[in-house]
Amino acid sequence: MNKGKVDVLLGLQWGDEGKGKVVDVLTPKYDVIARFQGGPNAGHTLEFEGQKYVLRSIPSGIFQGGKVNIIGNGVVLAPDLFMQEAKELEKSGHDLRSRLHISKKAHLIMPTHRVLDAAIEASKGKNKVGTTGKGIGPTYTDKVSRNGLRVGDILDGFKEKYEAHKAAHLKQIAALGYTDFDITEVEKTWMEGIEYIFKNFQIVDSEHEINNVLRSGKDILCEGAQGTMLDVDFGSYPFVTSSNTICAGACIGLGIGPNRIGNVYGIMKAYCTRVGAGPFPTELFDETGAKIRDLGHEYGAVTGRERRCGWCDLVQLKYSVMINGVTELIMMKSDVLDTFPVIKACVAYELPDGTQTTELPYELYDAKPVYKEFKGWNVDMTKFTSEDQFPQEFNDYVNFLETYLETPIKIVSIGPDREQTIIRK
Repeated sequence: MNKGKVDVLLGLQWGDEGKGKVVDVLTPKYDVIARFQGGPNAGHTLEFEGQKYVLRSIPSGIFQGGKVNIIGNGVVLAPDLFMQEAKELEKSGHDLRSRLHISKKAHLIMPTHRVLDAAIEASKGKNKVGTTGKGIGPTYTDKVSRNGLRVGDILDGFKEKYEAHKAAHLKQIAALGYTDFDITEVEKTWMEGIEYIFKNFQIVDSEHEINNVLRSGKDILCEGAQGTMLDVDFGSYPFVTSSNTICAGACIGLGIGPNRIGNVYGIMKAYCTRVGAGPFPTELFDETGAKIRDLGHEYGAVTGRERRCGWCDLVQLKYSVMINGVTELIMMKSDVLDTFPVIKACVAYELPDGTQTTELPYELYDAKPVYKEFKGWNVDMTKFTSEDQFPQEFNDYVNFLETYLETPIKIVSIGPDREQTIIRK
């Protein structure tokens, strides 16, 4: 019997590593692209043929003709935002209806989930987590407390189910003393989104579809949202997202057996960024950090939020490589560092007791980075077409990273466009 393979592509830092572009580059090798977790707070930006697209819930393989794209059971879906995203893509000439399938078991983000998100954040005062306010946390909370509303519920008795969930949410919101909201208009658009999904898209038992694809000998690329350090178990808790962003999340978020996983592509930036609150050991508060932010256009694809910037943290990356079982690394935004005279990488943490460690500690706030310095390459790499053109200083940096992380860097990105991608031998 033919057996297809499943490869997984995910971010190794705090998200925003450039997963969308890489999925688009890798997609031609796969038959199906499937998204396994997360919600519409994670924007995947793709640029090609002079156009820029931001995807929130739709897998990044949608631009490659003829590929099936699946929104898996581990995803939380906002019908109104999904409708807006899908209509924008259809306007640009991409046929979604025949190629995009949605899992019946994916949970729905209700308008009241967003209100709950705001109410819970407001109640925390100075201990805010810094959520995007998209209702994702409360939706996953409902899921694990067995109170969720799912895409499959659209198919039967939906209105009653919706009203019961909404009533329960309104009680919670009242208990939090939160009154600053009106969902009338949002709810109207949300219901239009429900109708849009029901009329236009295949709502499927995605776990069966995916395993049938594998049985027929076809290959699947699984795409995660956010990054490893935002994983609810292994990230910088509590400043994390509400799902498992790591490789194991692909098994749970799509219904795939662990023995089916082949390559695990880990995406990292040549430096590091973080959005929202929480610890970030290599964060730079000086002109260097500001320069990285400006050169790297480090602003949220969906939220426009300014990203915190810092040097590459190899202690954190080694942890991510281990947790995910990464087989190949992909380094993004290498060109952003083209003009820096000195490049740094964190190779250990100094702890409050004066000792050093190369293992990620339980508490990151107390970790001071210990840096290794590299001579900058001072060459514009954005027009390069082959690794033979890389300056020696850049090769030295890449070789050190590969040795420290014990994993090959197979792809180097030197700009946002699909063409600005160098595959290393």
